[in-house]
This record gives sequence, C-alpha cells and structure tokens, in this order.
Amino acid sequence: MSGYGQVFRRGRGRHRRRRRAPLKTAAAVSALVTCSAFAVHAVDDDQEDCVPLPAGAKGGRRDLPAWCHGHHAAGAPAGKGGPGDTGDGVARDGDSGHRDRPAAPPAPEGVYDRERCGNTSGRILLTLDDWPYNDPERSVRIGAQLKAQGIRAAFFLIGKFAAQYPQITQQLRQQGHWVGNHSYTHRHLPSLDDDELHDEIHNGVGGNLLRPPYGDASEREREMAAELGFRICNWTIDTHDWEKTQGHARSVDDIRASIRDATPDEKRNGVILGHLFSNFPDALPDIVSDLQAQGYQICRNNGPVTEKVPYPLDC
Repeated sequence: MSGYGQVFRRGRGRHRRRRRAPLKTAAAVSALVTCSAFAVHAVDDDQEDCVPLPAGAKGGRRDLPAWCHGHHAAGAPAGKGGPGDTGDGVARDGDSGHRDRPAAPPAPEGVYDRERCGNTSGRILLTLDDWPYNDPERSVRIGAQLKAQGIRAAFFLIGKFAAQYPQITQQLRQQGHWVGNHSYTHRHLPSLDDDELHDEIHNGVGGNLLRPPYGDASEREREMAAELGFRICNWTIDTHDWEKTQGHARSVDDIRASIRDATPDEKRNGVILGHLFSNFPDALPDIVSDLQAQGYQICRNNGPVTEKVPYPLDC
C-alpha cells in the first residue's frame, strides 16, 4: 500500500465508508507525506534502484544512475587471481560497502605459470617423476649425485609407493630436493568422479605442488587441487624418456638431444620432465654439461627443504 493510502484509509473493511478529511488538513498531510516519501526514497535509492537486472533482462548496468555503478563496484567481488592474490574486493565486517575508493583490483591473470611451476629465476629446474619400480633407492642415489653438483631438483613421487618407503621422501628433502605429489596411484585425473579425484590428490605425497599424471588437469582438477592446498606444476621440456621403440627404451643420447635442441624460451625459467624408471637419470651428467655449455644455469641446492615449495621458486 502506498503512503497516501495509509494516511487516508480508515479501517480495514473493503466497503467501509471513509470520512472525508477537511481540505486544509488533507493538503497539509499530503505535503507532509510527499516530503516523507521523498526522504525515504533518497535514503533507499541505492538499495532499490541499484539492484542489477536479472540475467537476460533488457538493459543492464548502463541503465543505472552513474553513482550506482560505483556502489556495485565497491561491493562486488573481484575475479580470481593466482597464488599470492591478496585483494578480493569484498567489503569486510565493519565496511559499509558505500566507500568512494574503488575495490582492490584482482591479481593479473597468469601470475602463476603452471608449465614453469612459478619459476622466474632464469634458471632451469630438473624434475623426475613416478617411481624407480625395480630399485627404490635409485631416487636417493640420484639425489646425492645432484646435491654433489650443487643442483636442486624436484621429485614427483607416486604416493602409493612413497608411503611404503617414507624414508626416501625424507632423505630427498634432507638432500635439498623438493618432493611433490604425483597423485596416489597415477590415475588419469579428468576421468575420475569428484570423490575419487579428491582421494587421488589428498592421499598423495604431502606438500603444495601437484604434478597431475600425464600433465592433464582441467579447471575442475585445478580447483580441487587448490582446495587441498596444491599448485599445478607441469613442464616446458618433455624428454619423452618414457617412450619405447620396438620394445627398447629411449636412449641416453636421444634424451640428451631432446634437451640440447630445445628452444631458448623452453629453457629459460624452464622445467625439464624426466622419469625415475627411464634412462633419464643416466643422461643427467651430460644434460647438465650441455646446459652449462650453452650458458644456462640450473636451480641451486641451498640445503635441506621442507614439504612446502616456495613461490616464486627459490632457485
């Protein structure tokens, strides 16, 4: 019911006779109600007139008064940023949402480069995946060799096997190497339902870097990983060391050449993918020599690390 109806109507019966108010009184009341209605409207304009139109409705933000745009900008959440994003643009407790200052801008898209694992050092990160199935201790021997050269690598271990040999993860971190999550049983994450996906990530090696099997992770998998505290870490150079030709594993020379011949863009701030079960570990001495001869530096080993990999990478 409008303000006028509330003033002039007497009683609630639909057919009840209404007493006519004296002319002067009616005029005075009318003026009073008009002023009151104007005052209420002025206070509540931002709540009523600035409500965004439903999706698909004609018009939109362009049809709102100019000051309404600022009101919604102050209270609207900013878009998702990458890791390190500290501004979400949402009014906090105690904020009215009517501030003149604009909301904090979202972090630029692409702040975290998944293919480079957040590497902005200019150096190259060597990574080794999966598990040395016939020789579990091969991992720590590789780690010791790299440590002796002053090199820090990242090992992405399959959780099922790492859980059977917990000392290996501990030794690698003590040697100064990062150890990441390569899922629990190396299943193709996009093919799993939500519960399976959660368990495959959650039950893997603890930490904050996840290398999805086959490097395959869509938006759903990335969101689940983020909810569980992981960033996706893929690669810029794939050595294809896992491939076999006529039943024979790829040779040390072929693996070495795949890195030596990679482009400068793939190498600078790059990440190299190899596997613990292949000939990649045997090729490492020559790979390191080739990269250094080409003027590239490799991530430095600065001593023991924790399960949390820093961002940006401390190379």
